[in-house]
Amino acid sequence: MTTTDTDSGALEAMLTHHAALADGVARRVAALRAAVEGNDHHEAPMADLVAYLAKEVLPHAMAEEHTLYRAAAAKEELAETVAGMVDEHRRLVSLAERLATAGDAKAAAAEAGAIGALFAAHVAKENELILPPLAADDAVDLAGLLVQMHRLTEAAQDETSVAEDLAAPDAEATLLRLLLGAAGELVDAGRGDAACRLAAEAWVAVRAARPELGVRVTAALHRLVRSVTAEPVTLSAGPSSGPSASAGDAVLDVRALAPAQRHEKIFATYGALGQGTAFVLVNDHDPKPLRYQFEAEHLGDFTWDVLEAGPTVWRVRIGRPAGASGGEDAAATTSAGTEPELDVRRFPHGQRHDVIFTTFDALAEGAGFVLVNDHDPKPLRYQFEAQHAGHYSWDYVEAGPDIWRVRIGRPAGTAA
Repeated sequence: MTTTDTDSGALEAMLTHHAALADGVARRVAALRAAVEGNDHHEAPMADLVAYLAKEVLPHAMAEEHTLYRAAAAKEELAETVAGMVDEHRRLVSLAERLATAGDAKAAAAEAGAIGALFAAHVAKENELILPPLAADDAVDLAGLLVQMHRLTEAAQDETSVAEDLAAPDAEATLLRLLLGAAGELVDAGRGDAACRLAAEAWVAVRAARPELGVRVTAALHRLVRSVTAEPVTLSAGPSSGPSASAGDAVLDVRALAPAQRHEKIFATYGALGQGTAFVLVNDHDPKPLRYQFEAEHLGDFTWDVLEAGPTVWRVRIGRPAGASGGEDAAATTSAGTEPELDVRRFPHGQRHDVIFTTFDALAEGAGFVLVNDHDPKPLRYQFEAQHAGHYSWDYVEAGPDIWRVRIGRPAGTAA
């Protein structure tokens, strides 16, 4: 792809997504108003519209403000337009909240009508006033903005509320703080292993819905492990495969990653494993906290073999045993004579791209896998083009409307 082709494709992807969002809102507004006019139960279509706004429209709006709108606001002639568009986002949030708390069918229909009219006009303004000047400016990387938008949208889609109320107390964070305090008291009482297990269970509970809390628990777990002077009791992971690495094992060296990124990268690598396969983790400290997390989330469905135990480098072979009971929940599956499928629909949105790139990085030359997703992975394609131009293949196997399958491969003769 040339730069022009890439930006043109990004513009097309943005316009297509805008059309899909506008259609999604319009259809749900029409369904709600039809139910009200027909004196039918309106609660289900009302809930469907609220959910669509919360999970699709509002995360997209937030991502636009941090990407497209910032680029547009830098142009003096667009600054006032952008300010008005941001105000419309705030009105959309307010209308969504009013719809969610509408007291009767008539009020729900009125709020839905206002939402439909506002969003249709808003999308038209973006398509006609914001996108064309950005696409025409060679200094604006429209493809890069699209990738950033996709990342931000996925992260926002993992949040649990329609709009964040900064004044409201965070009950989950408060409970987590109390629980970690109790874990510290267990350490003081000489029950360090119980404290680490408690923290690991808390991590499992929050890691998907509240990834920022998951990072906090991981840091606390490291502190708890360091405070335990005695060797923890033997954990009951699955059968050992023996303290040796296979020539086909991928190597995941996390020493260059920021500490907050390491555990998610490791679990993404594990999630991409097929049954009977493994990878070798390379770390700069004893990964005991990680071991507790594996025990809490994948009991009986992983192997853990220490290959090297410090003092400066630790190497651990982590595998998914053949026939493990957790196999049906694994993202990567294979069947006779076919390449593995990587179904990322089971992963939180914020983890999907890491899992995909981890799987690609482990490919041998000439090999590939079939990505299964619930939306067209065009933003991912731009990321592959930026990172692996000329060293990957991309072939659509199935193109929606509900499921997309793309074969991603590493051609023979390309550098790994």
